[in-house]
Amino acid sequence: MDETAIDYAAVFQALPGMVALLTPELVYADANEDFQRLSGRTREQLVGRYIFDVFPENPNDPAATGMRDVRASMLRVVATGERDTMALQRYDVEDPVLPGHWEERYWSPINAPVRGPHGKVEFVLHRVEEVTELIRLRGGAGGDSRARVLEAELYTRARELQEVNDRLRQAHAREREVALALQEAMLPARRQVGNHRAAVRYRPAVGALNVCGDWYDLIDLVGGNRIGVSVGDVVGHGLAAAGVMGQLRSALSASSRVADGPAHALDVLGRYAHVVDGAESATAVTTFIDFDDRTIAYSSAGHPPPVLVHADGRVEFLDKATDTPLDARPDPIPRPQATTTYADGATLALYTDGLIERRREDIDTGLTRLAESLVRHRTADPETLADAVLLELLPPGGATDDTALIIVRL
Repeated sequence: MDETAIDYAAVFQALPGMVALLTPELVYADANEDFQRLSGRTREQLVGRYIFDVFPENPNDPAATGMRDVRASMLRVVATGERDTMALQRYDVEDPVLPGHWEERYWSPINAPVRGPHGKVEFVLHRVEEVTELIRLRGGAGGDSRARVLEAELYTRARELQEVNDRLRQAHAREREVALALQEAMLPARRQVGNHRAAVRYRPAVGALNVCGDWYDLIDLVGGNRIGVSVGDVVGHGLAAAGVMGQLRSALSASSRVADGPAHALDVLGRYAHVVDGAESATAVTTFIDFDDRTIAYSSAGHPPPVLVHADGRVEFLDKATDTPLDARPDPIPRPQATTTYADGATLALYTDGLIERRREDIDTGLTRLAESLVRHRTADPETLADAVLLELLPPGGATDDTALIIVRL
């Protein structure tokens, strides 16, 4: 069926139950017919107005928290791009016909993101079910004392769940801060590659715990005018992934300084990963750049290929030496290695999958998007180029996986 033939505005109005659309500033953009009917507000009284101007907190209830909780839920949806199902809420509503008269009401709200074409949250879909009558009838039609006890118990349990959920979010936020600080302490500074022009970027994923699986490394190699450049990705998130990341990065840094080449360095790292809990399915790619010979030797353990953009704009994916992830074989065998050449003015980019992978999209599409961005900005200095690539490839609201990027001007 042709989607253009569907009148989605009519579908929205006909949705069963109370549904409203709000902007990220929590201003009503639309409300369906059930929302208008059951809330006692017309569309004109809703659209264009701030939600809590239309439905303010009951000033006669000093213990009321409904407005604070609903606002926090909606802003969380805007910030994270994730759906938020709230606990049962008591939110009294002022009678539109009798100003100053407040009706005790109970609601079950769900807030969900509506994304625009570039992935940014453009609206909050607010679906709410009124359960006031259900609460009141829990103990029988007469609304006797037992009904009021059950009502109070149900509401209390819902509030307890909401408070536990809030505490969990705070704990997750604290872990995220610790993980970020740990990663910042473990990842290297650019000064380790001497005078060679390089830019490094790390962007944590959106969400409380989605951080610290990715890493990068730049080191001076022994003998000649050479550097080693590597990136890797540890499966998992949070403090555990940060700890594994630090171990693997340090091991590869050490092995690269004494290895015959990048394949040998990954061989050593693979054997080490075999005895590190949490290193299962970790990936890495490492390159040895010789600035005197103008060559790049490389080897990959299941990682997306580095991109070499030549000075004339020609793109070369370094994918001729790709093997399995680090801990994929119980008895590791020598990994493949390949070498390519370049001329002055070329650009090398290493990155992690958060930069190119998108849900329901083939990875080749992301690789093409990256190559086009690198070519478009290839004459810019590495710092400017790195910023331009992140701006063009990452969704406006942030990616759901962390991202590392290294740009080296050759």
